[in-house]
Amino acid sequence: MEKFQVHILGCGSALPTRHHLPSSQVVSLRGKLFMVDCGEGTQLQCRKSHLKFANLNHIFLSHLHGDHCFGLVGLISTFGLQGRTSDLHVYGPVGLKAAMQPQLDFFCQGIPYTVVMHEVSTKQSEVVFADRSVSVTTIPLKHRVPCCGYLFREAQSLPHIKRDMIDYLKIPHYAINNIKEGEGWTTEDGKFFAHERLVTPAEPARAYAYLSDTIYLPENAKLVKGVDLLFHESTFLDKDKTRAKQTFHSTAKQAAEFAKQADAKSLMLGHYSSRYDDDQLFLEEAKSVFDNAILANEGLVVEV
Repeated sequence: MEKFQVHILGCGSALPTRHHLPSSQVVSLRGKLFMVDCGEGTQLQCRKSHLKFANLNHIFLSHLHGDHCFGLVGLISTFGLQGRTSDLHVYGPVGLKAAMQPQLDFFCQGIPYTVVMHEVSTKQSEVVFADRSVSVTTIPLKHRVPCCGYLFREAQSLPHIKRDMIDYLKIPHYAINNIKEGEGWTTEDGKFFAHERLVTPAEPARAYAYLSDTIYLPENAKLVKGVDLLFHESTFLDKDKTRAKQTFHSTAKQAAEFAKQADAKSLMLGHYSSRYDDDQLFLEEAKSVFDNAILANEGLVVEV
């Protein structure tokens, strides 16, 4: 099974603290890197995590608050200093181009590659990127500005051909991929073996959902049903749920309730408010509702 990992570069909220940096993550799948949000300090965290900049071609911004995008121009500038030539694709809500283009024109003149900006809808769920490895789908969120989450779904692998059947039927190498894709095999004496007899099912495709700044939206649970790993913002504790609602954020308890409604296999909490000194309080609150919960932390690498 290919590695499918989530690297936490920053998991704090708007005010950086001694414990946490602003939001940023990298999803690593089949040798490719996909960044989700790009707060201050992101490129330094990338270096600490030994992530290869050359493998990063797509950046997905949930919204245009500074703690989710202030690191982007610096990262783009660094890519230019490194001599990057391949296009960099940046995805974000409507307003992305208006916010970023003047900064690129001023700070990143002459970079030897193209920054391609894609504005995505925050009103409906839609596939905004897909290749042979993964598809990325937006999840509409409700925050003080247009905001969306992202669902990373691994492309389904082909089934595994049975080694003993290859040997027994003397199946040539050139036919193996065709059999994986659904064909059967006919022996020299005319005996036909159906595809189902020759293969075993591949592992189910895995999925990771990133739900950034949002008020509690239980109706979104159906959009990430059965996800292997769910990141749901947990800016506040339940005792401050009134403040959470006022600022269009969620509590740790609400994140856990959402994970339960979505039948998520595991939940990762993050985007902690700087008003709290002990992250364990978030975990305790979430586990009272949904047991398989963990805390995001800088440097953490989670296997999906």
